[in-house]
Amino acid sequence: MPLILASTSPRRRELLALLGIPFDVESPPFEERLEVDSPVIEQVQSFAQGKAQSVARQEPDAIVLGSDTVIELNHQVLGKPADLAEAREMLRSLAGLDHHVHTAVALVCSARAIDIVALSTAVVRMKPFDELMHERYLATRESLGKAGAYSIQGEGGDLVDSIDGDFPTVVGLPLRLVAQLLTQVGVRVPVDLDELYLAKPYANWARFSV
Repeated sequence: MPLILASTSPRRRELLALLGIPFDVESPPFEERLEVDSPVIEQVQSFAQGKAQSVARQEPDAIVLGSDTVIELNHQVLGKPADLAEAREMLRSLAGLDHHVHTAVALVCSARAIDIVALSTAVVRMKPFDELMHERYLATRESLGKAGAYSIQGEGGDLVDSIDGDFPTVVGLPLRLVAQLLTQVGVRVPVDLDELYLAKPYANWARFSV
């Protein structure tokens, strides 16, 4: 039974490949619509399920993995900035504070009536505001297309002081949780998770792991 990653994210594709399981990638025909007043966790789980279900309808015999990540600051969701001006505002609002990164993972298989979703949360502490550092980062344009306007695995890691939780959760795919769910539905994970987490084979992973 094939495994399909319902995602256009190269980061999720790179992380899932670390588990050593063959998989295909399909772009999910699903539109995310953030609602400011809706509970954050409900939204991120709904988005992950929506992505997986949209591909599973087209590929009923496959096990489809969907995932979504949101950033929560003071009970408000920070999505992807529309432009550099909005990215600048987001980074300033995060500076010097802790925020939560919620990543939901969904597994769906129409043929086997599988439809499960789970959540992993990490706390990220940002460095104090530094205008020069922020402007240098914004000039890289890495902020665009990133929830919260930063990429912890990229140059945005320079803005992060520390994390409490699972590093891959912050990147966008919590590998321990994914492996647990895949095993639960009968997919063998050939990689030793403890060894993988000791090796930390992803950009900036070792930098933020305790």
